[in-house]
Amino acid sequence: MFQQRPHAQLAWYSLFFILTATPVFADDQAQRQRADGERIYAAQCASCHGLNLRGSAHGAELVGSVFLSKWRARSTSDLLRYNQATMPPGGSAGLSEAEHLAVAAHLLNANGLTLEQPLASDANLNIGTGNPSAGSHDWVSWSEAGSIDAAARSQGGFTNRTIEDYQPVTQEMLNEPPPSDWLSWRRTLDAQGHSPLDQINRNTVGNLQLAWVIAMREGSNQVTPLVHDGIMFLTHPGNIIQALDAATGELLWEYAYRFPPEAKTLGGPMRNIALFGNNVYLATYDATVVAIDARTGEERWRTEKADYRLGYTHTSGPIVAAGVVISGLNGCERYKPDGCFITGHDPHTGEELWRTSTIAGPGDPGDATWGGLPPELRAGGDTWIPGSYDPELGLFYIGTSQAKPWVAASRGMRTSDAALYTNATLALDPRSGEIKWHYQHIPGETIDMEVGYERVLVDADDERWLLTVGKDGILWKLDRRSGSFLEFAETVYQNIFTLDHQNGSVHYRSDIAEAGVGEAFSVCPGIYGGHNWQAMAYSPETDNLIIPLHLLCAEMVGRAVDPSMGAGGYGGDSKSYEMPGSGGNLSELAAVNVRTMQPAWRHRQRAMLLTGALATGGGLVFVGDVDRFVKAFDVNSGQLLWQSRLGAPLHGYPITYSVAGVQYVAVPTGIGVFRALTATMSPEIYQPADGQALYVFALPGQD
Repeated sequence: MFQQRPHAQLAWYSLFFILTATPVFADDQAQRQRADGERIYAAQCASCHGLNLRGSAHGAELVGSVFLSKWRARSTSDLLRYNQATMPPGGSAGLSEAEHLAVAAHLLNANGLTLEQPLASDANLNIGTGNPSAGSHDWVSWSEAGSIDAAARSQGGFTNRTIEDYQPVTQEMLNEPPPSDWLSWRRTLDAQGHSPLDQINRNTVGNLQLAWVIAMREGSNQVTPLVHDGIMFLTHPGNIIQALDAATGELLWEYAYRFPPEAKTLGGPMRNIALFGNNVYLATYDATVVAIDARTGEERWRTEKADYRLGYTHTSGPIVAAGVVISGLNGCERYKPDGCFITGHDPHTGEELWRTSTIAGPGDPGDATWGGLPPELRAGGDTWIPGSYDPELGLFYIGTSQAKPWVAASRGMRTSDAALYTNATLALDPRSGEIKWHYQHIPGETIDMEVGYERVLVDADDERWLLTVGKDGILWKLDRRSGSFLEFAETVYQNIFTLDHQNGSVHYRSDIAEAGVGEAFSVCPGIYGGHNWQAMAYSPETDNLIIPLHLLCAEMVGRAVDPSMGAGGYGGDSKSYEMPGSGGNLSELAAVNVRTMQPAWRHRQRAMLLTGALATGGGLVFVGDVDRFVKAFDVNSGQLLWQSRLGAPLHGYPITYSVAGVQYVAVPTGIGVFRALTATMSPEIYQPADGQALYVFALPGQD
């Protein structure tokens, strides 16, 4: 019998291995490169362009026909050079060449260009060979949820402790919270963002010192901590919640939402959670509502609200009104069988009690306002900012965002087509979801001037007002009993509308109203505002609303949109520039008297304000900016009284509370969607690569 000599056998095996395995190694390396690119993209790019590459208001679409039409005649080396020169914005989180190559390989793969070899810097492949329909039916184009699931698994050696003496939160407490607590998104259900605490005041604020700080998880951070009976409930990026001793920062328990094994996540900020009874309520990235035991951190129930595979998601949490857990929804920019809606859930079981659409459909009174579009092509109407509640009137108020795509011509409509119930205030019965009244602020909106932000409820003598401000900077005052228009005022320069102060109607500039697809126009303010998600606060001591504003304009153009299921999106491109007369300042803190609707004072600065405003009984208003400063102003005059520079941009919603007679101010920091805008408009401002944290301040010698 023939026997090979050992050396000959080894040589044969080696030759066979080389001949057959080399392509496998190359393919493995290409797969690893794409996987690395997906991970890097999720960390560095997704906050602006979306984890699904579908784009957002803050970044261009990077998959499908829109991307390929832009890059069709260009090569992979062109893409690499462009990304190296411009991405990620800010410069402080610069990527290596290998990391840029990995991201480019991920983008190419998503667009139907799967490489057998790892992408190299000297490659000169034609991007035009990609598949324009890539991802067209994969509406969410999910990527691995490893970072979030890893966070869920990372509770590690910490043992959750039980809060033995937790006092259940009642509806009466939510309606009138104790001065020491911050029980809801804006503390009170009227969304005033005001606390009566006054230990920290005009005379003492200069003595504030850091009491404690806690690092937070990676991700976009716009959090509102809640505090009840000395316990803080802190939401982290990734749908993680911690219970902390609010006086010391000591961790008591941690909950990490576990996504379904097959689910991939959109990600994004999570602005608030809710407290009621013995539970904490969370609305998740994958369109689920969850109840967690506030004493132990154990999950009590979860209810799927919408199909995350269609792109539905949450970036804000619930409000509890009349004992019902009420939450909005977003991810409604794409064409799908069902549009956007609001739901009410039983706080004990999670059962969905009602569902109210924000898009008028066949049989609805507003059906004709959609210009004949079939229901599945009616997009938008997201409710991505929490609502308000008046327990005396028994009404829940929430704002809806604009119709999508942004430009009327892109969605096959005219500005004369109102598109109900977009860009409106809805007054709902919280027990049934019935719309009691609606007021549409901008019918037929066509340039992303949404009015979907906070609804602040103010009582003045026998008047019951609702005040809100949109991206256009127009401050609206409505009678919240009937929804009738009372008054409006312009808080920033705007050249979009003429306003009828008698009936509250707005009329577009003719070139904007008549703009077709591909026809550019210039507007002030631009798509970032004016106002944005940074909520205003009301000071009952002065009758002033304190409003964070941006001083930005934009050039904008609508683009053609495929009218088919899974398509749609924002359908517009814009380029921001400084508002005329701003003197190089990009932001403003404005005080407006709610009785006269006249300005009381204003503070302008270069660094954009990236937090909501917090007003206190100590005559102060707190706010934070992208240049890492937390600041305290005199609520009467706007004088800057105190500031402290932290480790990262301020980002989210400051709160104040007290424990054992000591008042604290808590402010979140982190990275968010204005990173690219800051790098473009104020590149001299340093933006660290991360820095998500919560900083808590108090006066010395109070413990």
